[in-house]
Formats: sequence, C-alpha cells, structure tokens
Amino acid sequence: MGRIKVLLADDQELILESLHIVLSMEDDIEIVGLAKNGEEAVQGCHQFQPDMVLMDINMPVMNGVNATALIKERMPIIKVIMLTSYQEVEYVMAALSNGAEGYLLKAIHPRDLAAGIRVVHAGGTLISQEMASKMIKSMNTGSAIKNNEYGLSSREIEILQKLASGMRNQDIAESLFLSEGTVKNYISTIYSKLNVKGRQEAARKARDSGIMND
Repeated sequence: MGRIKVLLADDQELILESLHIVLSMEDDIEIVGLAKNGEEAVQGCHQFQPDMVLMDINMPVMNGVNATALIKERMPIIKVIMLTSYQEVEYVMAALSNGAEGYLLKAIHPRDLAAGIRVVHAGGTLISQEMASKMIKSMNTGSAIKNNEYGLSSREIEILQKLASGMRNQDIAESLFLSEGTVKNYISTIYSKLNVKGRQEAARKARDSGIMND
C-alpha cells in the first residue's frame, strides 16, 4: 500500500512545523502540503490531492469548519480530521455536520495522532475521548435548554441568547459557523414566534417566560 498523503492546515507556524516533523517520521505518512488558513487548505487540496487534511478550526481568511464544508462538497473523497484546542461541543457538531471524519485535540500524543490518521484513512470515524464524553453529557442534559411555550428550537434559543448578550448578526454567524443570511432568517422566525419586533423585546420576553436565564 502507498503512503497516506496528508495536508496540514494551521495558522501557527510552530504547530505546522512540529506536525510536519513528527508525522514525517512515520513510514506510511507523507506530508504533501501546508496551509495557514482555510482558503489555502481548499486550494492545497486541489493542488496536492491529499488523502487527508489535518485541519485547525480558528484560522484567518476562512475557518476550518467552512473549509471542511467546501472540501467535502468539491472533493468528498478527501478525509478531514479537525485538530484543535477547542473543546466546546458546538464545534464538534459543526465539524461533523460539515463532513469531518475526526475531531482530535492538539494535546494528543504524536503516536496516537498517527494511529488516528490510519483509522480515519481506513474508513473509520474518530473523536477524542474527552469530546465524546462531553457530547454524551450534553445529550443527556438536553443541552441545558428548557422546553418553552413558544416552540423555539434549541438553535433558535442559542441565537436568542447571543442576541440578548449584544452580539451582532455577523458575530453570531461566525460563532455558529452559519451564514449571516441564515442567522437573519432565524432571527425573523424568533421574532415571529415571540410576537416581538426587536432584540431587546425578544430578550425580555424570553427571560420573563423562563426560556433562558439572565
């Protein structure tokens, strides 16, 4: 069998070089390209045709989740493992829903990272034990979101909470890996369900009815 061709995407030069050195020591792994943002990762996939991308999440120009979505849309045969320091469940869900086959934390031992690359290359899906535990806990607690009389979905409540905190539509979109247009559609639906005309009125009504906490 040939070597597993891997493209590395991370905006930190030290991380890129460290991964390059460590993974190049594996006989069956070949680093074919480096990218410092999501846009470069997409371009690198076109140029180098890797088997897999190790993708950071928080990068300039284009984040890793959006880059993953583009790669899976254009080149679905390429597998993606998110390699990040983010431990929030929403990032895992966003990554997996956009096609990533793995989600690992940067604290992983190099030997385990190489093993994970082999697992995903062979067709498996891999999530770090820490993140799997958090996902199970989140599901068991219903994401800590209360049932509500207005029929708001968990995503709508999540956006409502961010609205109430003063976040702009663009910031909400970036934090949830959605387009700004999608966020605006959610907000219109929220206003309609709550029968309100603005974010302050919506936040006040949600608090008064117990949908969300202060």
